[in-house]
Amino acid sequence: MWFKRMFINLSSLVSFSFKGSGKFLASKGTIAPQKQGFCGRLHVVRFFKLLVINNPIKYKQVLGKILLLLVILLVGGLTIFGCTGTRAQPKGWSGGTIADGTLLLGSMEGKIVALDTSTGNSLWEVQLKASSQASRGFSCAPGSTTVAVYGTPIVEGDLVYVGGYNGKIYAINLNKGVERWVYPREDYLQPIIGGVVVSQGKVYYGGSDGKVYALDAATGDREWEFQTGDKIWSTPAIGSDTLYVSSFDKKLYALSATDGSKKWEFQTEGAIASTPLVYNDTVYIGSFDRYLYAIDANDGSLKWEFMANNWFWARPVVYNNVIYAGCLDGNVYVLDAGSGNEFVDAIELGSPISSSPVLVDSSIIVASEEGKVYSIDTGDNQKNELKDLEEKIYAPLGDSEGTVYIHTEKDALYALELKTGSIREFQLSSK
Repeated sequence: MWFKRMFINLSSLVSFSFKGSGKFLASKGTIAPQKQGFCGRLHVVRFFKLLVINNPIKYKQVLGKILLLLVILLVGGLTIFGCTGTRAQPKGWSGGTIADGTLLLGSMEGKIVALDTSTGNSLWEVQLKASSQASRGFSCAPGSTTVAVYGTPIVEGDLVYVGGYNGKIYAINLNKGVERWVYPREDYLQPIIGGVVVSQGKVYYGGSDGKVYALDAATGDREWEFQTGDKIWSTPAIGSDTLYVSSFDKKLYALSATDGSKKWEFQTEGAIASTPLVYNDTVYIGSFDRYLYAIDANDGSLKWEFMANNWFWARPVVYNNVIYAGCLDGNVYVLDAGSGNEFVDAIELGSPISSSPVLVDSSIIVASEEGKVYSIDTGDNQKNELKDLEEKIYAPLGDSEGTVYIHTEKDALYALELKTGSIREFQLSSK
């Protein structure tokens, strides 16, 4: 979560279009982590000072590689100038899932917790653990046995499925909180940042090793895997018999959900960390090249593209053939799903949007990084501030029966009832 804030701050330093033919890019500044416990403090003074006059294509390639490298370094808790010996452990930003009156969420203490939505009482919790070396991930800090959880748990039948930063997938009994299986059973894979999707008796997910995995949902046995060209931080999406997954190799892949064979791939000009939205035979996906793409789900051809003022991270939502896409530039873009044309001017929230919004009845509920929660009326596309939590929000929102669940960087969970505006707080951390 701390590294996501750094990542967003980094993106705000640079405003440019990879696709544009502009002649210059010049910005300078200092970036420093705001959260204590970081592995040294990163100070980058006069971070970029590039003048592109004759060869913008050459410089966009160099700049893109620099940005991608820095993102990876920030995620891993590395610094450009080395470690000071302090700990730099990722904590996660899991969203919440509600099933039969039970809310499932990964806490920043590395626990999968089950809460009664009516009372907030804890039903059970499972502490995820890893060896010291496995939990280190990319970090140069000493290892920890606590496992960060970034993906939102998924419930299918009587099992809860979730991935950990230690590279393992867990299946936990929904009613008892007892582990059913874990993959891999021995050793550890590279960190899992995205969530899982369950369909057709399989669990699908992507890892930082660049692979897409399909596991048997009942046993955890591996069914197949597919190698992309770089890390996968997003959650896959599925439509019919096709799995859609994005990668840091700048591509969106369409794979057979049955055997993992590639149906098509779509190339963008930036790394992709957002989760695809599948709607009306179209895949909508945002990229770090500042574009939101609409891609034919059947053959991978481009239908339209829309350029924003910064990178897309949050998954868009759709209502009545209208796309609502939150962006790191602090805007929610309201686009015709068929043409990509703007219905109205961008809705300004004044703070980056990395938390994926939710649709509740006919309203879009969206949270800004600074902690404000808004409702956007899909009838007139007017925003209304519901609550200012005054806590950073990065985790995707969850909802059930008119209540929106918000997990903040302080490891607090809020339940906001939309009709009354009342709010309850569930404390997840034992500290």
